[in-house]
Amino acid sequence: MSLEEAAYLELLARGAAVEAYDRPVLLARAHGADAASLAGIEYAKQLALRVRAELEGRRRREAELSALFETAHDLAGLRDLDAVLRAIVQRARSLLGTEVAYLSLNDPVAGDTYMRVTEGSVSARFQQVRLGMGEGLGGLVAQTARPYVTDSYFDDARFEHTGPIDAAVRDEGLVAILGVPLTLGSQVIGVLFAADRRARVFEREQVALLASFAAHAAVAIDTANLLAETRSALAELERAHAIIQEHSGVIERASEVHDRLTELVLRGGGVDDVAAALSQVLDGTVEFTEDGPHPAGTGGRAGRHGDDWIAEVSAGGEVFGALVLRGHPDLDPVDRRTLERAAMVTSLLLLARRSAHDAEQRVRGELLDDLLDAPDRDPRLLRERAARLRADLDVPHVVLAARIDGTETGRGAGPESAARESADRQRLWSAASHLAATRSGLAAARHGGAVLLLPLGPDDTPASLARQTARQLGGTLRESVTVGASSPVASPAGDPAPVSGAYEQARRCLDALRLLGRSGQGAAAEDLGFLGLLLADPGDIDGFVRRTIGEVVAYDRRRGTDLVGTLDAYFASGMSPARTKDDLHVHVNTVAQRLERIGRLLGSDWQTPARALEIQLALRLYGMSSAVARRE
Repeated sequence: MSLEEAAYLELLARGAAVEAYDRPVLLARAHGADAASLAGIEYAKQLALRVRAELEGRRRREAELSALFETAHDLAGLRDLDAVLRAIVQRARSLLGTEVAYLSLNDPVAGDTYMRVTEGSVSARFQQVRLGMGEGLGGLVAQTARPYVTDSYFDDARFEHTGPIDAAVRDEGLVAILGVPLTLGSQVIGVLFAADRRARVFEREQVALLASFAAHAAVAIDTANLLAETRSALAELERAHAIIQEHSGVIERASEVHDRLTELVLRGGGVDDVAAALSQVLDGTVEFTEDGPHPAGTGGRAGRHGDDWIAEVSAGGEVFGALVLRGHPDLDPVDRRTLERAAMVTSLLLLARRSAHDAEQRVRGELLDDLLDAPDRDPRLLRERAARLRADLDVPHVVLAARIDGTETGRGAGPESAARESADRQRLWSAASHLAATRSGLAAARHGGAVLLLPLGPDDTPASLARQTARQLGGTLRESVTVGASSPVASPAGDPAPVSGAYEQARRCLDALRLLGRSGQGAAAEDLGFLGLLLADPGDIDGFVRRTIGEVVAYDRRRGTDLVGTLDAYFASGMSPARTKDDLHVHVNTVAQRLERIGRLLGSDWQTPARALEIQLALRLYGMSSAVARRE
């Protein structure tokens, strides 16, 4: 081996630069080497350079493979998709040493590809660009699934240039671009790019390197997507498991409540027992109240009222009361359904109790019917029958006549109206019977309404009892109920005859209340002043009416006129002819002619205060008697 060849081996061993390989040739020439020697040295130089290039290529490939391995290892450790995408773009830029790297993903719904992640980009327009399939270099890669490289983007006619895409590339200042597809099997999911802002030739090895990296990147993206889907599925499973556990708890809780309520019903428990059991289950205070109306918790649903929860207890349109859970502003759906279920059980218990009492109520009605219709019944037998009903007919009682407003005049023609009226009367009798039973009294259905015989307590008066009864029946039925009361009957059993007279008195009081526009109220004769005295002791009411306005009534009957109506309107308008003609919708001269005729029939003093008072009272009594006659 010559010295020159040894020199080249030494240069290869220490990895000298290319310029150093000219030194042995120059030294040989300086020492006067002949042409043959110089040719041999030059040949050795070329061989050494070839060996050096091969070694350099191997070292570069080893470095690239090492970097590719490290990158694949790093990507495999990432789980979040965004982190994976950022790492892919950062490593691509680092591997190829470019100024910019970016990645786009295909949108199968829109049929295009869109920019997902960029590294080194400074243009907002470029970072938001979307490319149609086949548009621009990236669209061409996404469509053909093949790498494309351009040394000068704007001078390259191999792909379709569009205004928006070119504007975005120009805004970013890119010149040389390399794009490789991200593929999973035969499916292209996106494109990975490396780009420079100056002209550059991407070598074949660099294209292959980025393509290999893209293959690893596509797997990493798919893995991240699968992990995201797995995490989402696990989250859904966890939510489903939580729902199943919640539903299991609900079923267990509902089963416990059902068992406790069933046990209560089977052993004959009452409403208070239901409230007590519910208080334990809901860890609060539950009460049953009959007071109404209830501002919340209607229609079978529990409703919030302040810090309380209310569930209405009702059946068939009739409200019995409500279950009230005190001091629970926040109630979960399970406990709410428990409260609603308990309200339904309470309504069933009340209906069962009512069914059991129906026979007793019918017996009470039959006893009252006998007191009203057969006053000659044996008092001893009446007392015995009353004792079985826990009623004492030897203490003072009051007879009450009750009617739902509008039932006696009818609500219209036809079978539907008749059915509604019949249902209203049945509901009134049912409510009255229940009320009478709770007060050790009697009740019956009569004359389109209900009649009650209630004991008079030490603090009661006929008027207060009438008002209380109207309020309670109206609240139960949610209807306006008018109640008239009689004077006290000292001993219904000792002398049954006064019961019938007291009922007539109560009916007259009821009619008077309705005539006076006091429907929905309760009153006794004592509340109605002078009219009440006449109702309490009717005497010669017809004679009073006849003597006072009889001539006018007779004239109307003979002539078919309505002087009585004119007279009533005249007093109602404050004895003003002008207002009277407005009320009657006639000319004022017609009113004057009618008043003149009335004066001739009643006498010239008919408008004096004393005569006017008697005439107005007679008009009221006449109107009441006419209403009674129409009713009967």
